[in-house]
Amino acid sequence: MNTSPIFLVDDDPDVRDALSFLLGSRGLAVQAFDSGPALLAMLDARPAGAAAPRGVFMLDVRMEPMSGTRLHDELLARRLRNPVLFLTGHGDIPMVVEALKKGAFDFLEKPYSDNALADRIEQALAVDAAMQEGGAQAAERQARLASLTERETEVMQRVAAGKLNKVIADELHVSVRTIEVHRARVFAKLGVRSAAEVATLLAQG
Repeated sequence: MNTSPIFLVDDDPDVRDALSFLLGSRGLAVQAFDSGPALLAMLDARPAGAAAPRGVFMLDVRMEPMSGTRLHDELLARRLRNPVLFLTGHGDIPMVVEALKKGAFDFLEKPYSDNALADRIEQALAVDAAMQEGGAQAAERQARLASLTERETEVMQRVAAGKLNKVIADELHVSVRTIEVHRARVFAKLGVRSAAEVATLLAQG
């Protein structure tokens, strides 16, 4: 059982209960919060000098009184590097792509399957564990690469080769917008900001 918790933030009590039950049934520890301020209050109540909490943040995008993307900004302001996974509706994807560019780990678009959600959480926990291991850069690199889907891996390889989004879209027979989303996800999962960094990371293998 993975002992690192999932910090779940959703203002819908039914969603919180359902996700807590699902993830708990997979042997995952869940701490649920009904709002962004509630999570931040818990984090800010930690003793001065306490180590950063381990685990993964799972945030709904549309919440009151603080949106998931605003909460993500607050976590970044507190220098928390834990993987952040967003739960989002289709109309929220442009906002989430911006969050990916700021370092969010990934997002799941509603409706999502239970298996897809659990698998994504496990991948995020693996990255978190690798990040926490002192000097385990190779382990973190492998965990990040393993978190990519087959299509994201295809995009990653083409990005590393210096190909433009339009060229990649033509090669994979999808829209440029789809490649933009995949590219943002690749950068977020690998923890990089540029195609050059992608190429450097791959060269380390």
